[in-house]
Amino acid sequence: MDAIIEAKIPEQLLNQAKAMVQEGWISDLNSLMSEAIRRYIESHQSQITESFIQEDVQWGLHGED
Repeated sequence: MDAIIEAKIPEQLLNQAKAMVQEGWISDLNSLMSEAIRRYIESHQSQITESFIQEDVQWGLHGED
């Protein structure tokens, strides 16, 4: 299921994204955003997992909800 999101990004970044589409590097802005989010998640997955583990340990040690 696809979702629609609203994001505020700097104009310079938007212009660079539009240029990538116009130059044919990617088909459209939606594809560019999806790919950027996917790559960000993949590159930060270990940090995200570690953060969740640390939260679980703290909860286990201190019983705080």
